[in-house]
Amino acid sequence: MGKTFYLYTKFNLVKPALKILIEQPVTDSFSIERLEKRIVNTGFSNRLSYHRILFIENGTGILTVDDNSFEIKMHEVFLLSKGQVYQFETPSVVSGYIVSFGDCFWEKTPKSASNCKAVLFNNAAANQRLQLNGSEMDELNFLFKALLNEYNIPPYTNHIDTMAAYLKIIMIKLANVKITEESTFDSQDYLLYRKFMELLSSEYQNYHAVSDYARMLNVTARRLSELCRRCSHKSAKEIINGQIVAEAKRSLQFSSSPVKEIACQLSFSTPEQFSHFFKKNTKISPADYRNQFISIGM
Repeated sequence: MGKTFYLYTKFNLVKPALKILIEQPVTDSFSIERLEKRIVNTGFSNRLSYHRILFIENGTGILTVDDNSFEIKMHEVFLLSKGQVYQFETPSVVSGYIVSFGDCFWEKTPKSASNCKAVLFNNAAANQRLQLNGSEMDELNFLFKALLNEYNIPPYTNHIDTMAAYLKIIMIKLANVKITEESTFDSQDYLLYRKFMELLSSEYQNYHAVSDYARMLNVTARRLSELCRRCSHKSAKEIINGQIVAEAKRSLQFSSSPVKEIACQLSFSTPEQFSHFFKKNTKISPADYRNQFISIGM
């Protein structure tokens, strides 16, 4: 199986300050790599084409994801969603594992694990970093090592399905870490929250109102908002708006589509309505946001 994924690349040419590179295709939409005291200074921003799990045993440095910066420590996991922009700042050194996977690879996992991906990656900013205890570290370390060993052996019939099964187990374990972090609500509410996040991931372009999702989940809008606050410290409306804003930002940054076309794709009645929504949630107009990015490259 080809290894086409690289964590960082060295360039001799000076890049513009806001240069953003889009990561290259990965064979079979999946890759895993062992990091052993790896220097991971990228020197420039990178836009993710795949979802990414960064499992850190030990590390130092700063990881910036979108507009947020995190000090890299030990015994933690970073979850980065497709479309997010990240950069490691100097000096950053990491030991652990890094996994990249696309939606087409994830589709090979059993459907029973689909809500784990929705909860962890659809609201990436809320789950960007998970802190692990000793037993969680040991268990996940074993699973990542097993997945890496599977990845490195010669391909065979159902090889990809086997790796997808390992990824499913890892995602379930990570979702359980998230559940453990949240001790103020019962499991039934959390399952409903996970269903909401999964539904939002497929319908945010069509539905913007809390009442729409409450109807599809057969609960009241008030109950949906209350359980979202308990599970994520955000209201359902804040989560919905966050999903729409994140997609709008990606479209403005990484496509040449006119603002009116982006507005239409996100089911806004008019470009003016979209611009008002975007500015209300980001304090900047869509045009001004796009103009911040002086160079977008491959």
